[in-house]
Amino acid sequence: MQTLKYAAEVSAGIYAIDTGFERPHFDASYLLIDAGEAAFIDVGTNYSSDYLLHTLHELGLTEENVKYIILTHIHLDHAGGAGKMMQECSKALLIVHPRGVRHMIDPAALRAGAVGVYGEDKVQQTYGELLPIEASRILEAQDQSSLKVGQRELICIDTPGHAKHHISIWDSHSQGVFTGDTFGLSYREFDTDQGPFVMPTTTPIQFDPEALKKSIDRICSLKPQSLFPTHYSRIDGVPRLKTMFLTILDEMVELALHLQYTDDRHNRIKEGLFKIYLSHLKQHGVKMQADEIKEFLDIDLELNAQGIGVWLNQKT
Repeated sequence: MQTLKYAAEVSAGIYAIDTGFERPHFDASYLLIDAGEAAFIDVGTNYSSDYLLHTLHELGLTEENVKYIILTHIHLDHAGGAGKMMQECSKALLIVHPRGVRHMIDPAALRAGAVGVYGEDKVQQTYGELLPIEASRILEAQDQSSLKVGQRELICIDTPGHAKHHISIWDSHSQGVFTGDTFGLSYREFDTDQGPFVMPTTTPIQFDPEALKKSIDRICSLKPQSLFPTHYSRIDGVPRLKTMFLTILDEMVELALHLQYTDDRHNRIKEGLFKIYLSHLKQHGVKMQADEIKEFLDIDLELNAQGIGVWLNQKT
């Protein structure tokens, strides 16, 4: 098997590329290759493009071979680099949920939203300028729409819950689903003899637990052998992961509803989420100390608490 600088082959013709976002093995772009054609599924930020293109070249292809750039959704750790990659890959078409199209044509509102949360300096440092994409180069990923990459057929599936503009992609050749953030986060640092660990992500602003449960059921109805989440890389044992995911999700929702009208709600939700995750990680056999886990999950605890807070506000 070929040794790649930034990527690993995770299934025949599928490569998980570390985008370099935040920390190693946090954020993946997938490169799918078949019969001389290529597609990127999620692309990280503007600063990820060198890693993606280097991997493409290592595998003997050029930007001319890229047929599609597919976005599971338009959060910036998945789609921030889409405009730059579309410039580099001049023959590619962008595939995105219908709700995301206008933000790819004019990303001003998308960037403004990020600036509102993180500030201008942080957004510039983390994501750079978001580049617009010509409308003529964008295809809406309707539910059940089909794409061909070489001899592979990819099926786009509408999977809301994490975001309304979220799709997952079924690849019958690998019997795998590219799940973006719908099937949550699975960090390799939490792997044990029991297998991978998975936890929901409720990043602002469109968390919907009931829609998310239906999306999980829909993904699992395909009976996939593997999942390819953006955070991070291939995971197997889907029935066990589904049970774990839904159990943790129910506990998160119960916590949120219990704290809905309390003072200092955000911090109390963060602390409650940490207790839920820590309990399940210990049951899973993770040996990291509690303070190490809390530091490791710092970004996720903050964003998940924010997303739950927005959901609670929408319920009142």
